[in-house]
Amino acid sequence: MQINDYLYSYGQQFRFDLVGPSDTRAVPFFEQFTRSVAFASTDRMISSDFATNSLESGDENGTKITLRGLLTDLGEKGRWKSLLDKGLEKLQQKYPDKKLFLDYQELPTNDTREEFLRLMSNKSAIDFVSVDQIWLGEFASKGLLSNLTAYVDSWGRAPDWYQQHWDGGTYNGTVYGIWTWTDVRGVWYWKDLLRQAQINADNLKTWEGYIESAQKLNQELMPNGVNGTVLFDTYYSQDLWYPYLWMLGGDIVQLKGGHPTKGTYWFPTYNSSDGIQALGFIKDQIDAGVKPDSLPASDRLEFAQKRIAVILGGSWIPGYFGDQRRADFENMIGFIPLFPVPSLENKSSTLMGGWELAIPITSYHKTLAWEFVEAILDPEILGPWIQEYGYLPTQIPLGQGLILNQSAADLPYYDTLISMIPFGNIRPSIPEYPIIAGHINEAIDRVYSSSATNSSIRTILNEAALKSAHVLGW
Repeated sequence: MQINDYLYSYGQQFRFDLVGPSDTRAVPFFEQFTRSVAFASTDRMISSDFATNSLESGDENGTKITLRGLLTDLGEKGRWKSLLDKGLEKLQQKYPDKKLFLDYQELPTNDTREEFLRLMSNKSAIDFVSVDQIWLGEFASKGLLSNLTAYVDSWGRAPDWYQQHWDGGTYNGTVYGIWTWTDVRGVWYWKDLLRQAQINADNLKTWEGYIESAQKLNQELMPNGVNGTVLFDTYYSQDLWYPYLWMLGGDIVQLKGGHPTKGTYWFPTYNSSDGIQALGFIKDQIDAGVKPDSLPASDRLEFAQKRIAVILGGSWIPGYFGDQRRADFENMIGFIPLFPVPSLENKSSTLMGGWELAIPITSYHKTLAWEFVEAILDPEILGPWIQEYGYLPTQIPLGQGLILNQSAADLPYYDTLISMIPFGNIRPSIPEYPIIAGHINEAIDRVYSSSATNSSIRTILNEAALKSAHVLGW
C-alpha cells in the first residue's frame, strides 16, 4: 500500500460526456451516493456483443453498458483518469458498436476498504475494484471477488509478472487480483548533511554503522532542529520491521500441519530467534538515542523539508521534491537500495506494496470488466502512466525495459529502485493478516515505550504470536 495523506475527503464530481447523452437510469449502486460521495464517470463508444464464459457478462439495454468501479484515490483524486481513458480507448477499437459508461468512486485507502465491504453486504453491483494486496485474502475468503483463473489462463501473460507480484494476487492457488504496480523502500539521505557530520554513506549499510551514523547525525544536527533519523511510530511500523526479519531468514507466518480444523494452515513464526534479533535492532536504535516519531503519512514531507537527514522511505520520495530534474535531485539526495543489514554478508530485503485490480463477485459484466482490466495492463498503456507517477512495474518486460526505455533517464534513481524488486518480499495474502499486523504493531509499540531487554523482547513477541495463533485457529 502506498501511504496516503488522507487529506482528501469525498469531494468533486467529475463527469465527462464524450459521446452521446449520458445514461441517467438509476441503479442501486449510485442511488446512495449522488448527494454525499462524488464519483467519476467517463463515457466511451465500445464493443459489440462480448462472449460469455464461466464468468457471465450482462448487457443493460442491448447497446449501453455501464462498468462501475470503486478505487483508492492514490492520495490525489483524478490520477486514475488518464489510465482508465486509455483502457477504454483500447476497448473502443475492439467493440465499435456499443456504448460504455464508466462510473467510479475514488476514496481514501481505508474508506475504500470499508465502503467495499459495505457495498458487498448490500450486494451492490460493482465491476472493478482496486485492492490493497493485504486485503486480498480476506476479500477472497469471504467470496467477494471473482475467480479470474480461467481468464488469465486464456490471456497467457502470467509469466510476464515478477513471481512475488503474481503470487500476491492469488489465494489458495486461485487468481483473484492482478498486481498492477508496486513500490519498494530503501535508505534516502541528504548528501550535504552527511558531509556536515563527516559520515560516509556506506556506513549506513550495516546495523552497526547505521546506529553509529545516527548518533553522529543527532549530535551534529539536532541543535538546529534536524533529526539524524527516526523510527516510525505509526500504524505501519511493522512494514518497516519486516525487512530485518526477512534478511535474517525469518518470516511472518509459515504453513504447519496439525491444525485443529484445517489440517495444514498458517502459523505465526515472527517470534522466532530471527524475529527476536530483528526487533533487537529496533531496541538498539532506541538505546542509541533514535526516537520513535509519530509522523502519520508525513515522513516524506519531513524529509523533503530537510528536517530529517536519513530516512527509510519508499520509492515515492522523489515525488515530494516537485519537478526536480534527475541530475539536480541526485546531486542533493542519495539513495541506497537496501535496508541496513547485520553484516555485509547478509542479503538485504525490502517490502513491496502497491495495488491490485479485481472484479467483485457482484459484477454484472464480468467478461467485459476483465477485458477492461486486460487493456489497462497492456504495457503500452500502463507503462507511461506508472512512469508519470513514479510507480514501479510488476511486469518484467516493463522492469527490464525500464518502462519502455524511458524512465531510467527521466526519474531519479528509477533504475536503482527497479533493481530492488527481485529481492523484495510481500505480506501474506491470508484473511487473518490485517489482525496479525496489528499484533506485531503492538509488540513494536511495547519496545518503543519500555526499557526492553533481550529477554523481554522474546516475551513481547511470544505474547503477540499467541494472539496471532488464536486468530489463525490454533
